[in-house]
Amino acid sequence: MFRVGITGGIGSGKTTVCKIFEILGIPVFYADDVAKLIMITNSNLIEAIKENFGKDSYSPKGEINRKYIANQVFNDPKKLEKLNNLVHPQVFKEMDLWSSNQKSPYVLKEAALLFESKSYLQNNANVLITSPFDLRFLRLIKRDNTTKEKIQERMDTQLSETEKQKLANYTVNNNELDFLIPQILNLHQIFLQKSKQYNY
Repeated sequence: MFRVGITGGIGSGKTTVCKIFEILGIPVFYADDVAKLIMITNSNLIEAIKENFGKDSYSPKGEINRKYIANQVFNDPKKLEKLNNLVHPQVFKEMDLWSSNQKSPYVLKEAALLFESKSYLQNNANVLITSPFDLRFLRLIKRDNTTKEKIQERMDTQLSETEKQKLANYTVNNNELDFLIPQILNLHQIFLQKSKQYNY
């Protein structure tokens, strides 16, 4: 199965782009949503998180204590790396299983940390959604009811736009100046052609 990764900084419009691909009939694997799900359903992963971050990582009812875990990893790169090393391999397995059951010409994997997690290496192509910082700030403040300072903190945990552009094969400009749908339709045709060659 031909795989395409979709990523971009927070507020860049990844979800919007993915929804358009879905309208075109292309299934999307939302890696971040799957990660959240398996952290409360995968017993081996749950035990590993408790072992590495403490029993307070989960409530007696089995609910994950995201605030507790976030406080541990936010300013500790080693702990963040440890958490990612526990979660990401399980997400990779879920992606493999999911993609093997799809019947479309190609599939998409949407992930905020596509490059940071190295999961882009599993894909045949990777797309970066770009958007001006000011526009991203406005979207996030409106969507999340947060502050510029908190948004900047989240942005600082990700690779820079320049670093991501070096790793991406294609770029979509979601800047409200370039039309979005024609860019996606163009990529769709490219991926249809490449998937034919790949699956031949």
